[in-house]
Amino acid sequence: MEKEKLRLDKYLWAIRLFKTRSQAADACDKGKVKFDGSAAKAARTVHAGDEYEVKTEAKRWMIRVTALLDHRVQFAEAIHYYTDITPAGELDRIRFQATVFNTGKRLSKMGRPTKKDKRDLDEFMGH
Repeated sequence: MEKEKLRLDKYLWAIRLFKTRSQAADACDKGKVKFDGSAAKAARTVHAGDEYEVKTEAKRWMIRVTALLDHRVQFAEAIHYYTDITPAGELDRIRFQATVFNTGKRLSKMGRPTKKDKRDLDEFMGH
């Protein structure tokens, strides 16, 4: 369902770059969404073929609008409404950050250490 006029914040929310429409509007207000190098307002009308630079918490996106989408759909369907044209250097930086990032938590599938694990660790540490 395509509309003649579609707000930028609604489009970014619909293609799932932001979890809520208000987050998309806030990003526009704070200058995290750019069109032709300058900040784009949330009420800006989106057209097919437009290119936007969008900074989210996860990464810096470069997207090209391929079709308009005015309602939120599942991710597998939403990716057909834009083309990710993020430069390779940015993608490499994100991958590097992901490999370096360590929360300090245990791996989720491992569970708590058993008594044997604790004894082995104590023996290894020399206690």
